[in-house]
Amino acid sequence: VGAVAEGMIPDDALVCHPGTQNKRVTLDRGRIARFRTVMTGEMFSLLQMHSILSDLLTDTMAVDDAFCDGVRRGLDGDALTAQLFSVRAGVLLGEARREDATDFTSGLLIGADIGSSLDDGDGDIFVMGGPNLTRLYAAALGLAGRRAIEIDGEAAFLAGIKAIAGRI
Repeated sequence: VGAVAEGMIPDDALVCHPGTQNKRVTLDRGRIARFRTVMTGEMFSLLQMHSILSDLLTDTMAVDDAFCDGVRRGLDGDALTAQLFSVRAGVLLGEARREDATDFTSGLLIGADIGSSLDDGDGDIFVMGGPNLTRLYAAALGLAGRRAIEIDGEAAFLAGIKAIAGRI
């Protein structure tokens, strides 16, 4: 609401709002035409806290070679559960570095998420949220051949509250 009201995004747009559950919204003339939620952030959190990968997923996420490799593999569309198991196997077999596990896993999940939505339209994708997540999604979208425009989620939220208050 706020991003449209303030002109941060056009009336016809594909919006990606990453978080615990990534939301994707297709706007048509300022109205929600399609809405989808994906458990990407929640899945990462579950893997980080309650899986055989938890001892490997301890670093802060960065856009680096490991992240980009994970994104490319996620975009490939192979079985995500098999790809996730390869994280641990790669470290145990000495084929991957332990310090790359967090970035690779994050990239893998985000790549799979993005890969499932590339057919939702063409053109720019507006990635709205906190900069720690929008930068990851923007980088992954770039690897997928899409242009991402980052929107500050807090500014959009405040603009939305202002727009709603103006209608009351």
